[in-house]
Amino acid sequence: MEEEEEEVLCYLDRVLEEEEVFEYGDGELDPITLVHRQFKGDLEKGLEMKKLVLSGFLASEEIYLNQLEALLLPIRPLKATVQTSQPVLTMSQIETIFYKIQDIFEIHKEFYDALLPNIQQWDEKVTVGHLFQKLASQLGVYKAFVDNYKVALETAEKCSQANSQFQKISENLKVKCPKDSKDCTTTVSMEALLYKPIDRVTRSTLVLHDLLKHTPKDHPDFPLLQDALRISQNFLSSINEDIDPRRTAVTTPKGEARQLVKDGFLVEVSESSRKVRHVFLFTDLLLCAKMKKTAVGRHQQYECKWYIPLAGLTFQTLDESDPCPNIQVLPEHEIEEMKIKISVLKSEIQKEKKAPKGQSRVERLRKKMNEQESWLLLHSPTIPFRIHNKHGKSYLFLLSSDYERSEWRESIEKLQHKDLQACVLSSVELQVLTSSCFKLRTVHNIPVTSNKDDEETPGLYGFLHVIVHSAKGFKESANLYCTLEVDSYGYFVSKAKTRVFRDTTEPQWNEEFEIELEGSQYLRILCYEKCYDKSMLNKDDNEIVDKIMGKGQVQLDPQTVQSKNWHMDVIEMNGIKVEFSMKFTSRDLSLKRTPSKKQSGVFGVKISVVTKRERSKVPYIVRQCIEEVEKRGIDEVGIYRISGVATDIQALKAAFDTNTKDILVMLSDMDINAIAGTLKLYFRELPEPLLTDRLYPAFMEGIALSDPAAKENCMMHLLRSLPDPNLMTFLTLLDHLKRVAEKEPINKMSLHNLGTVFGPTLLRPSESESTKGQHITSASDIWSHDVMAQVQVLLYYLQHPPISFAELKRNTLYFSTDV
Repeated sequence: MEEEEEEVLCYLDRVLEEEEVFEYGDGELDPITLVHRQFKGDLEKGLEMKKLVLSGFLASEEIYLNQLEALLLPIRPLKATVQTSQPVLTMSQIETIFYKIQDIFEIHKEFYDALLPNIQQWDEKVTVGHLFQKLASQLGVYKAFVDNYKVALETAEKCSQANSQFQKISENLKVKCPKDSKDCTTTVSMEALLYKPIDRVTRSTLVLHDLLKHTPKDHPDFPLLQDALRISQNFLSSINEDIDPRRTAVTTPKGEARQLVKDGFLVEVSESSRKVRHVFLFTDLLLCAKMKKTAVGRHQQYECKWYIPLAGLTFQTLDESDPCPNIQVLPEHEIEEMKIKISVLKSEIQKEKKAPKGQSRVERLRKKMNEQESWLLLHSPTIPFRIHNKHGKSYLFLLSSDYERSEWRESIEKLQHKDLQACVLSSVELQVLTSSCFKLRTVHNIPVTSNKDDEETPGLYGFLHVIVHSAKGFKESANLYCTLEVDSYGYFVSKAKTRVFRDTTEPQWNEEFEIELEGSQYLRILCYEKCYDKSMLNKDDNEIVDKIMGKGQVQLDPQTVQSKNWHMDVIEMNGIKVEFSMKFTSRDLSLKRTPSKKQSGVFGVKISVVTKRERSKVPYIVRQCIEEVEKRGIDEVGIYRISGVATDIQALKAAFDTNTKDILVMLSDMDINAIAGTLKLYFRELPEPLLTDRLYPAFMEGIALSDPAAKENCMMHLLRSLPDPNLMTFLTLLDHLKRVAEKEPINKMSLHNLGTVFGPTLLRPSESESTKGQHITSASDIWSHDVMAQVQVLLYYLQHPPISFAELKRNTLYFSTDV
């Protein structure tokens, strides 16, 4: 129970961390609201959004009252048994378990009854601030409930163990479903229901935040809602002030290299959990260390966790049978959300630097960013790298890319080719060596955005077009292919893969790829020999290991790549030369929607025109591409993320535009990544996004709502507001992407990965809409604010239970209103 209480308090703590968000209550509206106000009349639009928030909250109030009623139901029969010869509970136990439930029910029943007619007879004169102010003023009852919460749970648990009759009651409480629901009741445990009041205070606070965003400063509700929010925040603070502060990460200044060959931050899997280690490769041994906690004011030091003499170090062999430990991998969306936070903090730091007295705040922001980057370092890597000592003990690291794994292995093997003697360090020698690491290290910071000097380029945002031409220098014929990686937030991500050129020493790929850049500064090319032997399975990731023949990287110099012409280059790697060309298109140019001048085609033509001409509900191109991907591409690793060959995509585009009779034959013969790329290109080239320019600001507003019921009400209503061809096409694509994500263990494409690929394409507004009312200072701001919000919108629908076109059109959600 203590763990559950701590979890509850941590949840409340997260709400308190959003203080800066709540401060919008001082009357200053955020940029998204400004965009929205310009959309369709300030007052009218604000009132509509306000009603949506209130409608959702009222629906959740009904559910909450039903839950409280279910808790109250057994009280009377339990009290009736107290005076009998076989009481179920004592009066003291009843009063402890159900403490203040009746009072809380009466408070919310009165609130619900007063709010309901205001929503049903909604107009611009309706005021509700006094109701929320009164609700907040009664939070003292909740304080008493929270103080008793732990005792109530413990008492209920003891009584359940002692009395089977009470156990049966407490495990089978019947909660009435909302009026519009088909089901009559649901069964919920008493423990779950006793948690609801704690959850409710948090919900109410989030709703107040949403209401203030959509209430004009001169509206009579504004000061009352502000007061209610202040009271609610103070209440949350009062029950949450004992929470331990989060652990801060340690960063260190740069040192001078001496006998050190290589060092860096790696994530070690130790006792089935991730640990950040600083690993040092010396000329004769590998040392794994962690930063040692020291007293304030003293120098930071390393503590040695283990070391392996290189003479006795071996790598994983393929016939090993010991299983790989169960490594916890976080959902992709949590990683992406942390990237957003880091990006936003970086923007804030740049703004504060220009402020007259912003230096002290810059330091606080830097500290916060360091903590978040340490978290990212810990949870991002997933590629296993296992090493052993001569006694058979193994150590497992997780790295961020094949390139990095290859670098560590090559550096170690290069040293092992020398005549190494086995070394054993005494405890004193080990202590001296570990202490010297602090000065010897060359890598002093984790490899993410904040460690770049402020004067450095922030990286490129947009699309990099790369043609991989050919390779020379192979001594023997082999089955060869290349992969392309670019960096994002300090970590490299594989973005494209050429086809395998079989049995040759001079592969001629000549394949063009379009790669999206997110603040990227480097392009890496890795050349592999394809292995078809199924016995060569890597037990750490259950994948066949292809041999890296060579690798290299080039810096993406903005002056070089931003010219309109192709820039040809060569990467030399282990005697192999790979020839490639590249050019760059900025995000501003690449995201322009240009309507087609020929209305007879499908690319760049309104979706309503295409469906009317075809007499279809969903465009033929969408149906055919989806069908082909589901037929033979759903198991393809990186489907929709890995770029298709640009010339293949252009050939398919021309075929669909001219309605070529051979289109089905072309589809069946074409590389599946090209078909996936054609579908993405179709949506990107629509004259307006699939989810429309008109509704774009409302989607941005809806996804920003904090209250789940209000968000559900708003997001479903926005779907109903789409034109029928847009809605049918969107729902068809949604179902398809969900089926792709079901194969995530095979294709490595999670719902969040797919949301990242398609979100900006389906929502990105036309140029005139995207710039209206925005205060964008850099390309980084565009990505971290607009684009990530677009990803979140699509992800919301991807994570939602199945949405039916007929049911969506037939059912009006609880207290819905027009947008």
